[in-house]
Amino acid sequence: MFYLLQADTVQKVASNVVVASEKISLITLLEKGGWIMYPLYLLLIAAIFVFVERVIAIRKASTIDVNFMNIVRDHILNGNVQAARSMTKNTENPVAKMIDKGIQRIGKPIDAIEKSMENVGKLEMYKMEKNLSILSLIAGIAPMFGFLGTIIGMVQLFYGIASTGEYTLNTIAGGIYTKMITSATGLIIGLIAYVGHNYLSTQIDKTANKMEAASADFIDVLQEPTK
Repeated sequence: MFYLLQADTVQKVASNVVVASEKISLITLLEKGGWIMYPLYLLLIAAIFVFVERVIAIRKASTIDVNFMNIVRDHILNGNVQAARSMTKNTENPVAKMIDKGIQRIGKPIDAIEKSMENVGKLEMYKMEKNLSILSLIAGIAPMFGFLGTIIGMVQLFYGIASTGEYTLNTIAGGIYTKMITSATGLIIGLIAYVGHNYLSTQIDKTANKMEAASADFIDVLQEPTK
């Protein structure tokens, strides 16, 4: 009984060694995808670059002092419009730029002030949404590139089988799994770009809400009696 258990243990260890030796690294696996992997790498680099650049820009745009509107309100109600204008000009974010345009239009009808601020807000939104279309494009074409690589690989595989007459199960299975690498890579890159695009869109919407709230507060301030 002891010898049987010992033999069984040795056999399991040996099988584990064989399985471990058959494992390949991720880099080696990706290399089997062929030349179509290089465009996919470029798409991944572009997606990461655009995402990081937009995250930094949007966070900078959404950062504003919680007391910003209170200070502007106090300056305007005290009749010190120039101090309010100076504060908005020295603050680099969409809310400040929109309020600065409103301060410049003080004295004009409320509708004209709101229209001017709305135009500035649209321009700032456009700036924040810059390059988001690239992420959307990558999310769409990366899976297509991957599928194209698989189709090309399958054509090559079956052409080779037809030419040589070798159609063993190992040959077919080995060829198919290596050709599916491009599809898997394309789907992963597309998913990364899609999630990144949605995340950035959510952050832009949050900043847009801050801009709308600040605009409403500013209009309320203009309708309050000055001291």
